[in-house]
Amino acid sequence: MQESIINNAIAGAGCTPEEALSLVDANETALFAGATRIREAFFGKQIQLCCIINAKSGKCDMDCRFCSQSGHNSTAIDVYPFMDAQHLENRIRDDIKGGDRMCGVVTSGGKLSSNELEQLADTVRTIGSGQRAPVCGSLGRLAPEELALLKESGITRFHHNLEASENYYPEICSTQDWTSRLDTVKAAQQVGLKVCSGGLFGLGESWQDRIDLALTLRELGVDSVPINFLYAHAGTPLKDQPPLSAEEALRIIALYRFLLPSTTLRICGGRAHILGDRQKDLFAAGANGLMTGNYLTVAGSQYESDLEMIRTLGLEIAAT
Repeated sequence: MQESIINNAIAGAGCTPEEALSLVDANETALFAGATRIREAFFGKQIQLCCIINAKSGKCDMDCRFCSQSGHNSTAIDVYPFMDAQHLENRIRDDIKGGDRMCGVVTSGGKLSSNELEQLADTVRTIGSGQRAPVCGSLGRLAPEELALLKESGITRFHHNLEASENYYPEICSTQDWTSRLDTVKAAQQVGLKVCSGGLFGLGESWQDRIDLALTLRELGVDSVPINFLYAHAGTPLKDQPPLSAEEALRIIALYRFLLPSTTLRICGGRAHILGDRQKDLFAAGANGLMTGNYLTVAGSQYESDLEMIRTLGLEIAAT
């Protein structure tokens, strides 16, 4: 591996698309060594943690081929409406009480209704006492005035994945186009919200698709990128999709560290399922963030075991 690729990433530029393609087949030891150097240059030993609450589950009208919550698919999941205010407040407070992780409120469907959005905004105001709260929202296609309401309530960050490259996205969803996802990300940025946006890997996309998605996120200036790996749910069109190997998943993380050197890479859905006993290697591959606890409809890694893994590796938990 050329030292200049690592140095350019540490300088903040990130590698070129051509260099990224050359890294796909690089020696793993050298690739991870470079990714670790880049991560440490920007984040030191600090690892960011977050968790999510599935606050409204199932009956989504979109036809995403990977999603257990789509009403177009037939998966055995819990289905329920938006949580009542007190229950949601209690859940959030319990998740953030340690001061070491953000809490994301996630809802199924195209977007929250006006009443649901007002309820969430009131809950965040109560938790933050009028100040910024360590709460994020993944709430669908919100309009600028709705996003502004969230910012005013004290919510810290808005999450909206692009999921895949513009080229590959039509293969996984037909009820929403990729451009509308991009527009929502831009609208959140325009009202002053920090944005978390990334993708889902293992859908059948090519390495070029993966690079193209990273380049879009780099152009947007997104500072937090969730990296998810497909869990092939029974009852979805992708139920027979072969899982990524742990090696390929780790290479995706490393590639994104070279392309997005100063961006938080947050490893989320599918982590335990795909990486298995190689989870500890995700930091060597360049990750500096984890979603811990359960995912939307699948059990995840336990918070306590994640803390133990991080500390055993000589890393530190970043404060929220």
